[in-house]
Amino acid sequence: MRRAPAAGRALARARAAAGRAVARVSGRALGPYQSAVVRIGFSATWLFFLLREFPHRAELYGPDGPWSFALAERLIASNHAFSVLMWSDSGLWFETVYALSVASALLLMLGWRTRASSAVFMVGVLSLQNRSVFMGDGGDNVIHLMAIYLVLTRCAQVWSLDARRARLRGSASAGAAGPVLWGVLGAVFAYGAVTDRFGYGWLAAFAALWVVCAVWWMADRYEPEGEGRAALDVLANLVHNAGLLVIMAEVCLIYATAGWYKIQGSRWQDGTALYYPLGLDYFTPWPGLSGVLAGSGTMVMLLSYGTVAVQVAFPFTVFNRRIKNVLLALMMLEHAGIAVLLGLPFFSMAMIAADAVFLPTPFLLWLGARAAGGVRRVRGVLPPAKAGPVRPVRSAV
Repeated sequence: MRRAPAAGRALARARAAAGRAVARVSGRALGPYQSAVVRIGFSATWLFFLLREFPHRAELYGPDGPWSFALAERLIASNHAFSVLMWSDSGLWFETVYALSVASALLLMLGWRTRASSAVFMVGVLSLQNRSVFMGDGGDNVIHLMAIYLVLTRCAQVWSLDARRARLRGSASAGAAGPVLWGVLGAVFAYGAVTDRFGYGWLAAFAALWVVCAVWWMADRYEPEGEGRAALDVLANLVHNAGLLVIMAEVCLIYATAGWYKIQGSRWQDGTALYYPLGLDYFTPWPGLSGVLAGSGTMVMLLSYGTVAVQVAFPFTVFNRRIKNVLLALMMLEHAGIAVLLGLPFFSMAMIAADAVFLPTPFLLWLGARAAGGVRRVRGVLPPAKAGPVRPVRSAV
């Protein structure tokens, strides 16, 4: 007779816990600082890459490259990839797409009209990378995936111009720039749809994104405190949290596959794998430094084994905060070393930006406070002061 009340209480506690979990996932967008760092990191990586390669843009992705327009057409016809560069082979169209890619990366980094700029950013990344598939160093694959995931997240709740506008005006969608921007994007989308430039999948995705953003703007303008606006907030929170979970899973998958594939290689098994790239001219921007490191068999062995151990172990430590933070710091240092020793700065920047999704919130708050204090001191507007945490804003982004 006593088991029934006990079972009932256990069931009630389980239901209460499930209700709290659902309320937390649907009630707010989790990880606002982590998603902001990921947004800034990937947009900055792509922006700096495009600016560095600006003198060589036509050879990399344009009409002067060895991967001709006809070859790109044949490949895209077989793999059904998306690229607006395939709409025309004119030089003017290529320059326009390249310029918009640079502008969208800058605007996304600053967090201006983030939903629209993230969509244009994704289009720019996919268009350029799918146009010339052999241009990249591994980091381009990560940027390729994250550009898609960022469209799903509310990555401008903090540290963005949208968040600043929401604090000053009460809404991130205030002003005429948003409707004008989405109107232009809608016209481009309509042109692509009428001329059959999209595949059915991309056509449905862009149509859904445009319609949802239009409905959001109308609800935010005409019913800011109504049930429709609240329902859209819940939907956006769910999509954001799912997107953030996918980003975390993607990072774990990258390290797990990289680590386990390394284990199967004989050079990684005997601890000499790092020695060989240090002797290649392509991967030695600092020959003296590479020579010193390659000359130490102990360091080569420790770094080779350490790389494998950290990559294999990381996915299993994400639920242990202390161990995860230690391995996270080691991986970021590893990528910084790759940038310096092997001359792969953009690959390292992309991986560090991906790793940032696991950074602890107190550290990000401390980092943001220090950055804000540095900006104030440079401007000379205010004396040095201890900045408090920035509160995420309720907005459409």
